[in-house]
Amino acid sequence: MAPARTDISSDKPRAAHTGDVYADNLDIDVLIVGAGFSGVYLLHRLRDELGLNTKIYEAATDLGGIWHWNCYPGARVDTPIPCYEFSLPALWKDWTWKEKYPSYKELREYFKHIDKVLEISKDTAFESRVVSAEWDNESYRWVVKTEDGRTARCKWLINALGFAAKRSFPDWKGMENFKGEIHHSSFWPQEGIDFKDKKVAVIGTGATGIQLSQEVGQMAASTTVFQRTPNLCLPMRQRKVTAEEQNNAKDTYPDYFKHRMTTFAGFPYDFSEKNTFDDTPEEREKFYQKLWDNGGFEYWLATYKDMLFDWDANDQAWQFWSKKTRERIKDPRKRDILAPTKAPHAWGTKRPSLEQNFYEVMDQPNNDVVDIKNNPVVEVKENGIVTEDGQLREFDIIVMATGFDSVTGGMKSMGLKDENGTDIKDKWADGTLTYMGMALAGYPNMFFLYGAQGPTAFSNGPSCVELQGEWIVDAIEKARKENITYLNAKEEDEEKWRLMIKELNDKTLFPYTNSWYMGANIPGKIREQLNWPGGFPSYEKETREVLDQGFRGFEIKSAA
Repeated sequence: MAPARTDISSDKPRAAHTGDVYADNLDIDVLIVGAGFSGVYLLHRLRDELGLNTKIYEAATDLGGIWHWNCYPGARVDTPIPCYEFSLPALWKDWTWKEKYPSYKELREYFKHIDKVLEISKDTAFESRVVSAEWDNESYRWVVKTEDGRTARCKWLINALGFAAKRSFPDWKGMENFKGEIHHSSFWPQEGIDFKDKKVAVIGTGATGIQLSQEVGQMAASTTVFQRTPNLCLPMRQRKVTAEEQNNAKDTYPDYFKHRMTTFAGFPYDFSEKNTFDDTPEEREKFYQKLWDNGGFEYWLATYKDMLFDWDANDQAWQFWSKKTRERIKDPRKRDILAPTKAPHAWGTKRPSLEQNFYEVMDQPNNDVVDIKNNPVVEVKENGIVTEDGQLREFDIIVMATGFDSVTGGMKSMGLKDENGTDIKDKWADGTLTYMGMALAGYPNMFFLYGAQGPTAFSNGPSCVELQGEWIVDAIEKARKENITYLNAKEEDEEKWRLMIKELNDKTLFPYTNSWYMGANIPGKIREQLNWPGGFPSYEKETREVLDQGFRGFEIKSAA
């Protein structure tokens, strides 16, 4: 077998493409890196509404971002429609979905629809992985190089990489010796994998591991999940949706999309105004049950407002979750591993995954779960995986659902250097610093979105993209009108933003949990809150004040 793919570097020459977007020495107004939701939105706004010469560099062969790479069995979004789509009427007026929570296949079709309406591909260079981006102090432009040797120069650089751009892999001894198949979930073969009569190992129980396990566990001869920490999953309540019911609701879409931007996380619901102990135990049970029955993230993001701040309140949420989940698992050993009686961490301080039948599938006698926190993996042999107790479990296929160097990993992997030639890896070596989660001191005329210190992982993706994208578009338009040629965040304002995030985060229960929110999933990574924990309304207020006060927190140079 060929070794597992570990990065997005091309292992073959780029396919023949035509169009000026593939030209060497490209000289443009704006270059966007990434063609997922963020890149698509900004290309449309900057090109079609501001009239700027704007192009996208995309490492993949098609639009979609994470939905190009994620094609493993069960891959689907955890946000219901129509929340998980753009608010642009031109895109939703003639579009309908087939499921409440669309799969990657539907999302790929959605991006084709976007392309048909907005003509994104004509200004996108595919198979164009950025390996270097440096600011030129003489021309006040960014010089960007691709893996195959092309160069682009631009006045504005926008990194639209998303929060899951750099994959994470276990450092287990002997991985290279395995004779079967090994695949990372986000490097899944586009042609798929045949699991029939195969013994499969799934490494990890994040959202991807849950989705994979509940699908593969119904196809393979056996599926064994290697779990470090139980995922405190919520019921998805998936269902089919008809075109008729969606079309009948489209008169309400403008208000719906407007409302989602006023909630904490950009969802169509928000936290209750009540605290947990404002209700009697009977009232509380009834309220929990309603949220549980509704499914999705309501039990997480529409619950009592003190759930993520108060230990006793959080424990009430945990106890209900444990009761509802444990009653679904018949095998007592598996029950105690998947849904332990003692909370592994404060409930909701890790993003819960949405499942459809995960617990029932894992409860099947042909499937198993291994607690590698108490019985860690020590070696991979040519025919399987050995744990500390000396047991060798044999497999035909190993699936690494081991996640990402989330939020910060993408920008640290693109050769991004500041005006003094310092790589961002060095800037962030002792902790993450940004201004508003959209700009960096020393990186003039550069913005990013859906990344470090923005609402990002605490939000619905398209909502966050539109919130931050709107600010970036307005900032560039303001800079043009005022003849600003150099816009550079100040270091002291980066520090203020970091301290603001820390102050907000320290009021919650998040710091007590080792999660990828806190960077704790990557060995050696600084433990810190990587997202804005204050919600959409406060984030919009803080960032809008920056524009209203004449680019407060930025060093500015203007053309004569």
